[in-house]
Amino acid sequence: MAVEMEPSDVIRLIMQYLKENNLYRTLTTLQEETTVSLNTVESIDSFIADIKCGHWDSVLLAIESLKLPDNTLIDLYEQVVMELIEMREVGAARSLLRQTDPMIMLKQTQPERYSHLENLLTCSYFDPREAYPRGSSKERRRRAIAEALVREVSVVPPSRLMGLLEQVSSLRLNSPEQLSPELTIDTSGNKDRQEKESFPTQLYRHIKFSRRSHVECARFSPDGKYLVSGSVDGFIEVWNFNTGKISKDLKYQAQDSFMMMDDAVLCICFSQDTDLLATGAQNGKIKVWKIQSGLCLRRFEHAHNKGVTCLSFSKDNNQVLSASFDQTIRIHELRSGKTLKELNGHLSFVNDASFTQDGLHIISASSDGTVKIWNIKTCECINTFKSLSRTSDDPVNNVILLPQNPEHFVVSNQSNVVVVMNLHGQIVKTFCADSRAGANFVCCTVSPRGEWIYCVGEDLVLYCFNYVTGRLEKTLTVHEKDVIGIAHHPHENLIATYSEDGLLRLWKP
Repeated sequence: MAVEMEPSDVIRLIMQYLKENNLYRTLTTLQEETTVSLNTVESIDSFIADIKCGHWDSVLLAIESLKLPDNTLIDLYEQVVMELIEMREVGAARSLLRQTDPMIMLKQTQPERYSHLENLLTCSYFDPREAYPRGSSKERRRRAIAEALVREVSVVPPSRLMGLLEQVSSLRLNSPEQLSPELTIDTSGNKDRQEKESFPTQLYRHIKFSRRSHVECARFSPDGKYLVSGSVDGFIEVWNFNTGKISKDLKYQAQDSFMMMDDAVLCICFSQDTDLLATGAQNGKIKVWKIQSGLCLRRFEHAHNKGVTCLSFSKDNNQVLSASFDQTIRIHELRSGKTLKELNGHLSFVNDASFTQDGLHIISASSDGTVKIWNIKTCECINTFKSLSRTSDDPVNNVILLPQNPEHFVVSNQSNVVVVMNLHGQIVKTFCADSRAGANFVCCTVSPRGEWIYCVGEDLVLYCFNYVTGRLEKTLTVHEKDVIGIAHHPHENLIATYSEDGLLRLWKP
C-alpha cells in the first residue's frame, strides 16, 4: 500500500481532530510548535454568510484557532467595533477596542485610525457617513472582509481523521496480507456537494436516549453542520452526527448547559442561515434561540392553546409560522414578539404548515383529511383539497414543497399511498407501498433535490420511492417500536429516523 501524505497533512488531520473535540490548548500548542496552521472552517458558504450578515459572534468563534494575517484581523475587529457602536453596545465595543491584540496593534501602527474608533465610541450618535470613508459602507466593508478571510481558509469534512482510520482498518480486514498498491487516500477531504442522490441501505450511527426521554423531533441545520433533537423531557441538544456525540464545539454544551423547554419539544426548525433555531412545545409555547450561544432571543408564551406541531421561518427570518393541535395556524413576529395573524378553517389538528417559495401563501395539512392553501395577506383559505379522494378522511401528516418544482408538493396521509399535487389540487404523481397491513405511512421526507421520497410506515419500515420512475426501490426496517419522525441531511445521502424505542438512527447508502 502506497499512501503519499505530506507530514503537514498528517499534522492538520490531528489538529482537526483536536478542534472537533474541544481540545483547544493542545491545538494551540501543536500549532506553535510545528508552525503548521489548520485554517479550516466547517462550511465556506455559511462562513461567508455569517460575515455578510454581521453574525460576528459566529465569525469570531470560527477564527479562534485560525492563523490570519495581521491586516486582515485588524480590518475584521475594526468592523466589529464599529457595528457594536452603531448598535449602542458601547461596553462591548470598548472592551474589544482596548483589550484585543488586533486593536492594540492598530493603536501602535496606525494611531489615527485607532483614534477615529475612540471618537466614535465617545460620540452620542452614530452617523455612517462619518464612520465610513467616502465611497465605503457597512455592506462593502463586510464583503471585503469576507473576500480576505475566504482566501485564508479551506473546508474539511468533519471527523476526517477517524474516517481515514476506519478506511484503512476496513481495508486491512478485507485484505490482511496485502493492500492494493493502487490505493490512494484523499486527505484533502474535498467532497462534491452535488453527489448523486441515493437511498440508504445500512445503519451509520445511532444515538441512544432513555425511553422516558425519547426524541420527539429532529432536524439537520441548513448548512449541514449540526443535527438538533428535541426530546419529551424538554431538552434541545445539538449533535455531531459523524460521531453520534453531543457537539462540544458549542461552548455552552461543552459546559453541560443546554437549551430547554418546560414541556415536551414537539417541533424544531432552523432559519435558512442556520443562525436561529425555533422550538415548539406541548404546552403551546415557542422559543427562538441563537444556536451558537444557546441564548433564548424570544419567547412566545401564549403562541397556542395546545401543543405546537410544526414551525417554519419566513425568508427574512423575522416571522415564525406555527401550527397546532388547537386547529389554528399563526404567524409571529420576532422583532416585536407579537402574534400577527391567525388562520382558522381546519376541523382537526394541523400537523404541518409552511410558507410557499414566493412568500405569498401558506400550505397546511390536517388530521381532518385536507390540505389547504392560504393567502397570507388576507388570511383567507383560497383552496381546500382532499389528498387522495373526495371521500378520504385519513389524517394528512405531511405536506412538503418539492425542491425542483415549487408549485408541486408531496402529500402523505395515514394510508399506504403518497401523492404529488399541484396548487390546483390535481394529483401529478402517485407512489404506493404494498397493500399489506401496517404499511400506512406515519411520516415522510424528500431528498434535497427531490429525486427520492422517503416514507416510514406503521410497520416500522422505511419506503424509498424514486421520484422519476415512481417505483418503490428499497424497503428497510428502521426501528423496533413506533417511529415518530424522519429527517434528511441538506446535501448528503444521510437520513435520521427516531422512535419511541429511545433511539435516533442515522442511515447511509
